[in-house]
Amino acid sequence: HLTTSLPLPSERDHLRPRIDMIVFMIDIKSKYSLKNVEASLAHVDASFFLGKVCFLVTGVGRVNYCSVEMNAISKLGEVYCSPVLFCELELEGIRVATAQRLLRMLQICAGHIPGVSALSFGTLMRSSADN
Repeated sequence: HLTTSLPLPSERDHLRPRIDMIVFMIDIKSKYSLKNVEASLAHVDASFFLGKVCFLVTGVGRVNYCSVEMNAISKLGEVYCSPVLFCELELEGIRVATAQRLLRMLQICAGHIPGVSALSFGTLMRSSADN
């Protein structure tokens, strides 16, 4: 399910499926997308930041058109203890690999991978990023 911002409208709460993971997309060419993500973060329950949130940064292949500071994006990942993935949607191989990675993360967050919790996965992601 997709939304352009949070909070979600409450009138359909009873029909909404369980939310297992939230992926915040940031277009590196748009300061508005970063501002929208920052505004939406206030509406996410703190428990989701324990392995169930990630930031997906798109447009990274066009550094010339970058409107968003990479430091600001890195800081979001650090402050919210959430992984940051970078993707160029126009390149099919990278798009497919990113989709597969997100799907695997979702399987973990939804509890479909025995022995791996969203919390332990988030810790592993941070540890591998530090190396």
